[in-house]
Amino acid sequence: MDRNAVRNAWDTVSEAYARNRDPTGSDAALLSEFVADLPDDPVVLDVGCGDGARTLANLPAGNVGLDFSRRGLDLARSTVPDAQLVMADMLQIPLRDESVDAITAYHAVFHVPRESHPAVYREFARVLKPGGSVLMTLPGGRFETVRRGWMGGEMFFSSPGRSQTLRQLREAGFDQLETRMADDPLGTSSEFVFGRLVG
Repeated sequence: MDRNAVRNAWDTVSEAYARNRDPTGSDAALLSEFVADLPDDPVVLDVGCGDGARTLANLPAGNVGLDFSRRGLDLARSTVPDAQLVMADMLQIPLRDESVDAITAYHAVFHVPRESHPAVYREFARVLKPGGSVLMTLPGGRFETVRRGWMGGEMFFSSPGRSQTLRQLREAGFDQLETRMADDPLGTSSEFVFGRLVG
């Protein structure tokens, strides 16, 4: 699926996805740990924020949610009214260099073609301040597929695999990579990775 098709797919499934996501769980708890290590009054960018209930709502008030689904952002405006919301693609984040303290990206990057994942991580590194932190889902397998019937629509998923993702993060400038298993919003387990930008 091209990027416009993925955007349209998210517009179609955003409401069903929001209804099916459990707002609690151990992946939400990871955010508390993540935020505790940030400086006072941090600027956190939540990439692929969707309706905002899972991640953006659990970040400090006034932070930034980025998504390229207009319907997802409409839902986020109701869920997290004090957040700053930006409609954009994570491949071209419309923020200044070194402008955020941390990035979260839950169940987001694997909706970008895997050959473009290094470009996503370079964008993360560009907008993060030196020493900034990232917390994101770490896909376990190598795959590229369109799942039909997903949330009543269809969705594109793509990953180069766990070891390649960790390598790409290191190549983009992230170190101190630490992984953790946690329950994800749809009732299964996923691996997550904490990292810090060298600087």
